[in-house]
Amino acid sequence: MAAAVALVNAVTSTGGDASAGALRRLLRENRFFSEEFEDADAAEFRRWGRTLRPFFEATRLQEATALLNRLMLESPPRPHLSDHGPHGLHLHYAPPSSRLPDRFRATTLMNLAELLVEHGLGRTGVCAAGGCDRVYADTSRSGRRRFCSETCANRTNVAAFRARRKE
Repeated sequence: MAAAVALVNAVTSTGGDASAGALRRLLRENRFFSEEFEDADAAEFRRWGRTLRPFFEATRLQEATALLNRLMLESPPRPHLSDHGPHGLHLHYAPPSSRLPDRFRATTLMNLAELLVEHGLGRTGVCAAGGCDRVYADTSRSGRRRFCSETCANRTNVAAFRARRKE
């Protein structure tokens, strides 16, 4: 989930960095095999980030569902059981032989679909802070997140506090 959010923010948000180096770091930070990333893959990752943005902007469940269904038809996941590393047996959404951009698309697509199925549309969105266009996905227990970061939440809360105090 974090990888999808990070990609959308890198590619579509004001101040985002969608350079090949930044995308490689994004993959590494989200535990994808960044060593497989080639600069030529950057265009595919940028396109995927732009493709996913409307999901986070969706205000109706039907919009988000239609988008994910369309994407699953266009780049269908091909589930694969894996038993590598400390994770034990787990599910991947594309076989290891798939190219990195294809594995990334399948994984982010299925993670967004699972979040939507489990929690509806209330766990994703665009940051509620004025002037911020970054997206978020809330995987916490409470599901109350409305900001992309603590910084935006704090800035908004401080501004509201000062406005109340001023009155």
